Amino acid sequence: MLLKDKIAIVTGAGVGMGKAIAVRYAKEGAHVVVAEVNATTGQQTATEVSAHDRRGLFVKTDMSKLSDINAMVAKTMETFGRIDILMNNAGVTKKLDFFEVTEAEWDWIHSVNAKGLFFCMQAVAREMAKQKEGKIINTASIAGKGFRGTSNIAYAGSKGAVIAMTRIGASQLAKYNINVNAICPGATRTELYDAIMKQIVEREKITEAEAIARMDASIPLRRSNTGDDIANLAAFLASDEAQNITGQSWNVDGGLMWD
Repeated sequence: MLLKDKIAIVTGAGVGMGKAIAVRYAKEGAHVVVAEVNATTGQQTATEVSAHDRRGLFVKTDMSKLSDINAMVAKTMETFGRIDILMNNAGVTKKLDFFEVTEAEWDWIHSVNAKGLFFCMQAVAREMAKQKEGKIINTASIAGKGFRGTSNIAYAGSKGAVIAMTRIGASQLAKYNINVNAICPGATRTELYDAIMKQIVEREKITEAEAIARMDASIPLRRSNTGDDIANLAAFLASDEAQNITGQSWNVDGGLMWD
């Protein structure tokens, strides 16, 4: 068990990649705090974690609100007394062309993907610094490296910020023995992926099967990710096996990007 008795926070863990990671962490022996804005899906994930004989604690958390982030971290410390792993996964997007991005949509995307991610990283790192150890993994995206098929330019900008903050965070937190890395997924079969596919279907008047086939055909390995593909790397980066890896942004994308 890679994470036996570790205390992990997974944000956005109600569905998709976050859920897959939370359950994988439990299978690897971690107790998991499910930080999720949707109470129904968040509690469901916490219940699944508990089914693996680990404690699953759901804390309703809107990642765009610093008060929610701080309360979630305080609840984690009150319950467990320490934080070993932060999987900073929560994120939002929608399909938008260049001229369709509005100020409201820009602010919405960045409030969760960039601002929320940073302040969650900061709040957790304060506790990890006292312990002199910890692992932070941020969910970025190949969009942050300029992937042309991104859902929109604001999303790409927010994920580019995640990659930059991962590097600076790794540099500035190294003296506290805190590792900071990022995972950059490509096309991943999640509820968010399905929503974007539906938008493409409506916009381009094609079938959903055609939209998915077109996406998979653009991937060198000819297959999009499952949530487990991301969870595999998230478990490794959270473990002692990755103790000397920090500041890196790892692509999981079937070969779409090379840097």
